[in-house]
Amino acid sequence: MEKPFAYPEFDENGVQTLCQTGGHWADALMDAAVIRLLPGQSRAFRYEGEECVFLLIEGAVTFSWDGQSAPAERASCFDDGAEASYLHLPRGVQVTVAAVRQSEVFVAHTENDRDFPARFYAAGEVEVTTSCAGILGGTAERKVSTAFDDVTAPYSNLVLGEIFPRPGKWCGYPPHSHPQPEVYYYRIDRPEGFGFCGIGDEAYMIRDRSVSLLAHGAMHPQACAPGYRMYVIWIIRHLPGDVWHRGPNLPEYQWLEKQP
Repeated sequence: MEKPFAYPEFDENGVQTLCQTGGHWADALMDAAVIRLLPGQSRAFRYEGEECVFLLIEGAVTFSWDGQSAPAERASCFDDGAEASYLHLPRGVQVTVAAVRQSEVFVAHTENDRDFPARFYAAGEVEVTTSCAGILGGTAERKVSTAFDDVTAPYSNLVLGEIFPRPGKWCGYPPHSHPQPEVYYYRIDRPEGFGFCGIGDEAYMIRDRSVSLLAHGAMHPQACAPGYRMYVIWIIRHLPGDVWHRGPNLPEYQWLEKQP
């Protein structure tokens, strides 16, 4: 059985494959990758029968689709979401991503036979909230954003957002679980930095550009080492007839929600 945590490398084409419906971590029920683009380089994408979403991690690019275009720029993913930009497209729409300077772009796609309007989320458009600030002495406090979910995009089979854990603190805490598969992609601001990810009863060391698969109802709390900034992309795939939405923490941990 494949481990639910990995440290994938970029290939010679500048692609870091995270999961594949026909291969590695097929249980994710989606394909996801990080694309590295050099200045002046562009790539075209088109997914028949699948919706797709792009998130600029860092750099400067122009997205072009259906006669429209939008620039996106982000100096660093450790910006608490202030410069985050997303492009969400329905099936069969071609998009070109052109790099103004060296850039990294997260892309995911999954089966969806519904048609819906393409949407570009510009920097500052997606709300960033603070989670768990008033409990547990602030030890689980983090910034969280949700680009779209089952409420704001009921036509989508995905939920996508970012997490900005605080140095030395926990996230994904108090512990929770859900049957819908979720992928976390991590960045850490220094190469020697690290954190820890619990998946069920196992623990894995988070390194810069590592990835985890959270599936089959396993709880998944995480922690960031003191002195380091962590960044997390989180993406969930709805299950047929079982849409993900925010639910309660695991019953045995709900008492933590009342601890100041």
